[in-house]
Amino acid sequence: MPHVPVAQLKDHIGKELGRSEWLTIDQARINLFAEATGDYQFIHIDPIRAAQTPFGSTIAHGFLSLSLMPKLIEDIMLVPEGLKMAVNYGLDSVRFIQPVKVDSRVRLAVTLTDVTEKKPGQWLLKATCTLEIDGQEKPAYIAESLSLCFV
Repeated sequence: MPHVPVAQLKDHIGKELGRSEWLTIDQARINLFAEATGDYQFIHIDPIRAAQTPFGSTIAHGFLSLSLMPKLIEDIMLVPEGLKMAVNYGLDSVRFIQPVKVDSRVRLAVTLTDVTEKKPGQWLLKATCTLEIDGQEKPAYIAESLSLCFV
């Protein structure tokens, strides 16, 4: 995570912070997510039945794609210098645009959209996070992520 002086945080509002490395969503990851969450809908775990749907293959759970955000954002999201810890503060919105088919590569594009000092030493950073799918015009999702940073 790039560290910047607190006084310069707002200078980055409206700027794209970068894109993550590509990550392949394979069937093993999808199956593990199904096991962890108990969501065994056939569209995720049954390649034969899923092939008969309009998607033509299994697809990742929407929440699997969303749960990758902390990993994909870690090298992109800027944080204030002197950071003691940062916590997930939630999401203001999420829209799933299209599914991620098995064996697709995805990456996260991040744009800082707001910076607010909630209390002395506590900074709320809001970012628009777009999960891009390699070779697809439309993203998997667009989400407004909130991170609370303690300095």
